[in-house]
Amino acid sequence: MNAALPPSLVLVGAGKMGGAMLEGWLALGLAPQAVTVFDAHPSDDIRRLCEARGIALNPERADPPAMLVLATKPQTLEAVAPLVEGAMSPDTVLVSILAGKTIADLTRRIPTARRVVRAMPNLPASIGAGATGAYANEAVGDEGRAQAHALLSANGLVEWLASEDLIDAVTAVSGSGPAYVFHLVECLAAAGATAGLPPDLAARLARQTVTGAGRLLEASELGPETLRANVTSPGGTTAAALEVLMGEGGMTPLMREAVAAAKRRAGELSG
Repeated sequence: MNAALPPSLVLVGAGKMGGAMLEGWLALGLAPQAVTVFDAHPSDDIRRLCEARGIALNPERADPPAMLVLATKPQTLEAVAPLVEGAMSPDTVLVSILAGKTIADLTRRIPTARRVVRAMPNLPASIGAGATGAYANEAVGDEGRAQAHALLSANGLVEWLASEDLIDAVTAVSGSGPAYVFHLVECLAAAGATAGLPPDLAARLARQTVTGAGRLLEASELGPETLRANVTSPGGTTAAALEVLMGEGGMTPLMREAVAAAKRRAGELSG
């Protein structure tokens, strides 16, 4: 077992994100017998995983763990708060991935929660390529933060934030960001079909173009601005397209507006 991982852990909510994180922790070396999962409606995949690995699923009781990860929908906080309250002690580090729910929201509904980490992972965490922004209150301490970092980094990049106020912006950029990229693929494929390509061919080309560009960006030491410039010949086809995408009403103001809307909605989910 990775020494930085918590010696015991409870996961409340094993949906797509919670389940993906659980698989990442097990792959990192978290002992299955150290894990307890609570989920009101566990999927067949989670049932099979827990049965195969000997993970306790929805037991009548569990000893307070070193760390509890809350991975339900933010709208269910009121309903799951009594379960979380009963499953932890004041020494437990609570790691919440609930969008919009502040540390004040959490401690108001879960009075036992004293040591709290807010984190915002994203869907690529399911393949170990996630991006997570996290903030820990002072009570978490160095050991708790190290354990939280080990857990969260099992699914990709982790960036620690200087202020909890930045979480909503992280939610709007990387938390929701994969959906923006998927929509880009949809738009590029639709544009290709309009340009005369068979729709299925346009879809394959658009998908591979975006995934390939992402892999190149990851592999290169160059920044996105330089890579973009390297693809763009003066007066060429790419330059003609970028005049539209980078012009007035192009991607920059649209993305700024989209991120602002997501950040605003994250703030509305608090309370």
